[in-house]
Amino acid sequence: MPPWLHWLLTQRLRRERGQVGRLSAIFVADYAGAPMRSRDQALALIDAGLADDRYALGRGFWRLTDGCQVTLIHAEDLARAQRRQGLSLEAGQHRRNLVVSGLARTELRHREIRIGEVVFDWHRVRPPCGYLDRVSGPGTAKALGRQSGHCLRVRTTGLIKVGDRVEVSASARQG
Repeated sequence: MPPWLHWLLTQRLRRERGQVGRLSAIFVADYAGAPMRSRDQALALIDAGLADDRYALGRGFWRLTDGCQVTLIHAEDLARAQRRQGLSLEAGQHRRNLVVSGLARTELRHREIRIGEVVFDWHRVRPPCGYLDRVSGPGTAKALGRQSGHCLRVRTTGLIKVGDRVEVSASARQG
């Protein structure tokens, strides 16, 4: 079988089955600009965000204009940023709530994402901005790149834990 055909069939099979990764890290902050705190688990609250996080508490920097219930970033994007700029991002300097691994290049747009017992809906891309540079240091946003962040909406209340499976639905939602 030619390599291009193998690749095409593999991509089709992945789309049909959906994608599976792992939750590598969970971070929350008490208020806008506060240091991110690593958690082993977090309670996701329907239509609010993660309990004890700035956005669920109404204390996020962008809460009035551009807030997200939960933010997500790929571990592979963090590794790339560390290689590019030598930045240390392990302590949550990326300012995202969830770090997932094994899903790089997986299409999340308009998908349902299940982490442990919680269902999230992809809401929109959440690119890094100048505020990230002010809080985490100059060059952080550029190192992460324009596609390194997603906003999610919490559809079901439940507990998520580091190490949980992350399942991305095979097909896009309508609407």
